[in-house]
Amino acid sequence: MKEYYNDLPRIEGLNFVQLTPISFLQRASEVYPDQPSIIYGRQSYTWRQTAKRCLSLAAGLRNLGITAGSTVAMMAANTPELAEAHFGVPMSKGVLNSINTRLDSDTISYILEHGDAKLLITDTQFSSVISKALSQLKSKPVVIDIVDLELQHEDGGERLGIMTYEELLSSGEHAVDWGFPESEWDALTLNYTSGTSGRPKGVVYHHRGSYLMSLGTVAAWNIQKHPRYLYTVPMFHCNGWGHVWTMTLMGGTLICNRAVNAEAIFRAIQNYQITHFGAAPIVLAMLANASEEVRYIPDYRIEVMTAGAPPPSKILEQTQKLGLNVTHVYGLTETFGHVVFCDWKSEWSNLDIKQQADIKAKQGVRFPMMESVRVIDVATGADVPHDGTTMGEVVLCGNPVMKGYYKNPEATHAAFSGGCFHSGDLAVVDSDGYLEIKDRLKDIIISGGENISSIEIESALYKHPKIAAAAVIAKPDEKWGETPCAFVELKPNQQCTEEEVIAFCREHLAGFKRPRHVVFGELPKTSTGKIQKFELRQRLQDRKA
Repeated sequence: MKEYYNDLPRIEGLNFVQLTPISFLQRASEVYPDQPSIIYGRQSYTWRQTAKRCLSLAAGLRNLGITAGSTVAMMAANTPELAEAHFGVPMSKGVLNSINTRLDSDTISYILEHGDAKLLITDTQFSSVISKALSQLKSKPVVIDIVDLELQHEDGGERLGIMTYEELLSSGEHAVDWGFPESEWDALTLNYTSGTSGRPKGVVYHHRGSYLMSLGTVAAWNIQKHPRYLYTVPMFHCNGWGHVWTMTLMGGTLICNRAVNAEAIFRAIQNYQITHFGAAPIVLAMLANASEEVRYIPDYRIEVMTAGAPPPSKILEQTQKLGLNVTHVYGLTETFGHVVFCDWKSEWSNLDIKQQADIKAKQGVRFPMMESVRVIDVATGADVPHDGTTMGEVVLCGNPVMKGYYKNPEATHAAFSGGCFHSGDLAVVDSDGYLEIKDRLKDIIISGGENISSIEIESALYKHPKIAAAAVIAKPDEKWGETPCAFVELKPNQQCTEEEVIAFCREHLAGFKRPRHVVFGELPKTSTGKIQKFELRQRLQDRKA
């Protein structure tokens, strides 16, 4: 009988526990106390030591007045301090706001003010831009300095704070309060969107979503115990795709490094026997184009997760030859990072490397922790047919969806209209149910009434042996309305003409899809490798003027 089932007790702390990634650290310190947790240069910690440092950080923050809902901002590179803050800040009941280290002072000032930062932990390497940002604030947060000993021989910047990070930890020494949240729905972190157009929006994560995101990542990526993870993804971006929590769950080792270049990555692979890392497609291209002197190809397979703009199949083909097995994922800041992945089917392994690369360029199906990922007709809201050609908007539902935009109810309401999160991304769905991103709604090119995917053109351009990076936007045209315009960044020491690029596209694209104009030069990118198309549109406008 229903009433007998319903009468059974739900007892907080006994058979019902609030989900939080803080529990991953507690378990790691108990189950893997002597397992290496974080390695950075000459610094190395175990999970027992990392847990102690995080407990001390939480206590130190509480001593400085951090309470439930206080925003703790952080401007730091991929160093142990930022990894520790992903536990220590929420353990203090504060909300972690890790800031993009490549932002200008005006945007940083906006984030600190809009995010109501009560305290700022900042690496002295960024003291110049932080000093300018703080000067623009009427109400300044308490500032704590990270003084990186690995930078002693370089220009490490100046002190701005009342104490150092290590002094903060000393002030909270011998703490034992893990600071579990009262509710798994409590805010965990505040992440500002990358700001590819207009002011960035503050995306609020909750404990439940990050906990389940980590479990879903373990299942989808097939992570085994004690992975060795190289942190090439900026930890300020979607909290480093949540991998700081995921690797803690699995008792892994985080290899931190300020530098993200081919030489540093290959050296880390060799020195630490890296098993996993995440990387934007631009980083994969950098590895694929690295010189023979820099390359190191291991005798085992490394699992790599890539997200962002769909990686060209040519790049995936090249990285596979480097011993890197790339899993293509899709997600947004608003969905805690990746929520769709190319779930590999065993029969695909029998295909040749080029065919495999073409398949890996697809985004695929939803992660295990997601309730639904659909592609809908923008006008009617109905699901598009699974024909691989009909485009629609990607909409998502599941626990790893943000609480909403901080202090922006209008944007939150618009994003959640119709009972799902609207991504703003256009995709098609193949007959096997695998989706493939085709464009942003705002980036689709409509030429002579035909919809043209800028991503399709970019994928063709990446196959050109002289091209390192490419982006395509719409150029106004009196006859066709819009035509594709390609912006191309060449590989080092390469030369190419507009005619050569257009001729190459003629071999790989339908006539109406090939670019009519080609502009050469370095492409503007965010710190996460996304090409900033709004800047390219401005360049076109400036050329016209």
